[in-house]
Amino acid sequence: MAETPSTSSRSAAAGQSTCGVCGRESRQAPFRPPPPEQAPDLDLRPGEPVRSTMARWLQQCPHCGYAAPSIAKAHPAAAAAVSAAPFRALLRDASHPPLARRFLAWALVLEETGALHAAAEATLQAAWVADDAGRADLASAWRQEAVALWRSGPALDAEQTVRVVDALRRAEAWQDAEATAAELAGISPSEAVSQVIALERRLIAAHDAGRHTVASALPPPARRPHVTHQRRDPAAGGLIGWLRRLFGKG
Repeated sequence: MAETPSTSSRSAAAGQSTCGVCGRESRQAPFRPPPPEQAPDLDLRPGEPVRSTMARWLQQCPHCGYAAPSIAKAHPAAAAAVSAAPFRALLRDASHPPLARRFLAWALVLEETGALHAAAEATLQAAWVADDAGRADLASAWRQEAVALWRSGPALDAEQTVRVVDALRRAEAWQDAEATAAELAGISPSEAVSQVIALERRLIAAHDAGRHTVASALPPPARRPHVTHQRRDPAAGGLIGWLRRLFGKG
């Protein structure tokens, strides 16, 4: 029987959400990110207070494990990804931080749907969780996985390539990071991108794999909206639009 408007309203008010994969209900707290007050990192991890809200960026169905910004919506291929062996094994992998597994679960779904750049973004976010947990081994591995996904998708523009360089640097893949940075510098990108890539090359030369912010390379203001303020459909280009705004391209 169809759900009545009053029942639907009560469910929404209670934070109940119906999973788009398994059809079962669970309580999912709504999330509206606060405006960022600090500059983002060079890989565009947002500054505080948004930085500390990662646990709320994705919902996850407690029944089937499907993870997404909103589990009420699911690509037709999502069910196949959730039922596949890699997804089930990931959910059981206690060697990974639970929050990182949530981002990796979303990455697997995105990869199954062909949204490779969005899958790279979710994998990078898992690396951020590993950073916070002091798991440098996992952070490095997931950054390199993110790079592989970015490179497997559509051609990268200059702004996206900056993030590839930063991921490679943070993973201590020095030779690949410098080669990628040099290639980008050689195409005479915008002034903002040139400033960031110049900083990246100095950090690579110094074998500095640490965290640095956009404010280190660009004059203030370096604060821009966080990706979760944009449209959540990966195919809609919300992330790319945010990247363009960050580098003054919007």
